[in-house]
Amino acid sequence: MSRVMIAPGRYVQGAGAIEEIGEHLKGIGTNALVLGGHKGLGSVRAAMEASLDRAGIAARFEPFGGECSRCEIERFVALVRQSGSDLVIGVGGGKALDTAKATAHYARLPVAVAPTIAATDAPCSALSVIYSPDGVYESYVLFRRNPDLVLVDTAIVAKAPVRLLVSGMGDALATWFEADACAKAFSGNLTGGSSTTAALSLARLCYDILMQYGYLAKLAVEQGVVTEAVEKVVEANTLLSGLGFESSGLAAAHAIHNGFTALPETHQAYHGEKVAFGTLVQMVLENRSRQELDEVLRFCGEVGLPTCLADLGVAQVNEAKIMQVATKACSEGETIHNEPFKVSARSVYSAILAADALGRAQKTRIK
Repeated sequence: MSRVMIAPGRYVQGAGAIEEIGEHLKGIGTNALVLGGHKGLGSVRAAMEASLDRAGIAARFEPFGGECSRCEIERFVALVRQSGSDLVIGVGGGKALDTAKATAHYARLPVAVAPTIAATDAPCSALSVIYSPDGVYESYVLFRRNPDLVLVDTAIVAKAPVRLLVSGMGDALATWFEADACAKAFSGNLTGGSSTTAALSLARLCYDILMQYGYLAKLAVEQGVVTEAVEKVVEANTLLSGLGFESSGLAAAHAIHNGFTALPETHQAYHGEKVAFGTLVQMVLENRSRQELDEVLRFCGEVGLPTCLADLGVAQVNEAKIMQVATKACSEGETIHNEPFKVSARSVYSAILAADALGRAQKTRIK
């Protein structure tokens, strides 16, 4: 199996970076369809229009419906063809960016993404997570190429609700543990190749940055300001987590997230929040050390990530409900089967309840 490293064409990050987007897209396209949510587009539209205009790139702005669903992707592909666009730009959060990537893939066009939050590692990847119109996970769709440009304006990210940055930390938290599991199991990454040493090192660096700077970044964003800690955590959430998961692979944490989407009461929890709890469940499955579990539990408690089922909105716990999550997480083809041992729905069920007990015990100790 060949080693394969997967990365976007160009990554740009910094306060005020949105004002440079036209310069970075010169020569890639001249007629852009820009899609995004109302808040995301509202935060960048004036600066983006001015920058694209200076670069000689026309832009048509279209609102995103809220879910990266097949019908929403088909709608944007039709709009691209109607408008004669030769470039797709996605603005906003992970689902808007995934919709832009999928639209560009099916329309066979280049794509740029400008995340306005650092809530997931979606921006850098060559995949989209497909949901039903009601928000239930359906599948991953893999593409032949990563975005041509990923541009993150940290001044905009710092003005977004702090919960979104923290959710991104939850998504990034899984990167090292899933990469490590895949390496131990000799599982393939998302291209079917094996991980490079560089990708594994970046996955570990992602974790180390979160542990050192996550809380400091949260405090800064609560004040709406960009500090070096914010820059480091935004890079960890976006670039390091994106390169780490895509080039090294996914394992139990994201599969358990997918399982939780089957419970309507968890739909109020962000992707990264469910992934953070999924990471705790994966650690229990792997029988990680007390020291490692304590470090992750401490971090989650410090920044405000879920550590128990109640934090995800699961107030009433019963066997049927948790087995539904566990069974979905263990579906054929799910990434949980990249763990270096055989996983069953029953073992996942047990690990979910054990992780929940650990989280509740930690809250009691803190009190």
